[in-house]
Amino acid sequence: MIIAVLLTALALLAAFYAVQLVRTAKARGALKPKAEGVAIGAVANFFDALGIGSFAPTTAWLRFRKLVPDSFLPAVLNAGHCLPTVMQGLVFMKLIQVDPVLLIACIGASILGAVIGAPIVLRLPVRAVQMVVGAALLIAAALYAMTNLNLMPAGGEAVALDGHLFLIAVLAHVLMGALMSFGIGLYAPSLIMLSLMGMNPTAAFPIMMGACAFLMPVSSLRFIKSERIDLRLVLGMAIGGIPAVLLAAFVITSLPLTVLRWGVVLVVLYAAVNLLMTALKARQQPVPAEQG
Repeated sequence: MIIAVLLTALALLAAFYAVQLVRTAKARGALKPKAEGVAIGAVANFFDALGIGSFAPTTAWLRFRKLVPDSFLPAVLNAGHCLPTVMQGLVFMKLIQVDPVLLIACIGASILGAVIGAPIVLRLPVRAVQMVVGAALLIAAALYAMTNLNLMPAGGEAVALDGHLFLIAVLAHVLMGALMSFGIGLYAPSLIMLSLMGMNPTAAFPIMMGACAFLMPVSSLRFIKSERIDLRLVLGMAIGGIPAVLLAAFVITSLPLTVLRWGVVLVVLYAAVNLLMTALKARQQPVPAEQG
């Protein structure tokens, strides 16, 4: 019953976000999706549903192709991957059993974090965005490598947490929800933390995907109203991502991803170093003297 209520609430939230996205795009004359956005959404979200992740590879591609300014990255990542992530949440919360109290608590905590984080991101200077996203990409590359080297925590068999572990998990998801607004993915840190606490990694999937599915529409409602966004790209990513998630979840289900993940490590490292170097160069540039 609780899961059914959550799924209904998520579907309604996603529908509201989709309507607002289309209305905003129409008002700005940006209702025609970009074809490259469709391709990005399809590829990134297909592999996201299989466990690769979408934020880091998307960031790397956006910077490689110079599709948007760096200050647009958090908004495009959150708003563009929002609806495909909702689809993942709907699928995995329905298919995988986990303690509903823990699930609701972590989702609520993540939404709170997103509400706190989104307005901060929109006020950050470009160099700060570059530094934060660059550091996040380095962490993502390290996590991909650890996965390939079997260094990730194995986890236990639990599908629930009690006492102080429950509290730590909830508080941690407040922080992770806030960091999502900066373009820092929640999946990997949530999965690692819950596995270290003894949870079955499979049971962690509805928590991390449900948390992202709820918080992304909330934060993205603010992002789509900002000037730091490309709505045609966002629309394309949403259109391409939703069927890709369904394909991965119900048709393909699994692939040998080790080689692909090593490729992602290299691409993400390149993007991270490039972003950080750009930020550092901007810092070193002399400030022009005021005209007297």
